[in-house]
Amino acid sequence: AFAQTAKETWTGKISDSMCGGSHAKMMAEHPSAKMTDRDCTLACRKGEVKYVFVSNGKVYNIENQELALLQVHAGHPVRLTGEMKGDTITVSQIVMLGK
Repeated sequence: AFAQTAKETWTGKISDSMCGGSHAKMMAEHPSAKMTDRDCTLACRKGEVKYVFVSNGKVYNIENQELALLQVHAGHPVRLTGEMKGDTITVSQIVMLGK
């Protein structure tokens, strides 16, 4: 029999693997840019950097990098639903939370 992996839900932010939980270093290096977390995440993604999910100070890898909702919700507070294996989440749903 196959083990069924249960979907779980977390709250946090979609970020990038270069900045992880904090965009402060990047923003300090480019103070004139006045970038938001979203701007920074999307700028970092233009390279070989991957999307990550940050929840309660922990950074999780995201398996399905091609999911369009990742770009839509980059830098936003979100409720993310998916399946976790180790420290990697396969995302099935992302809902933006109120500001």
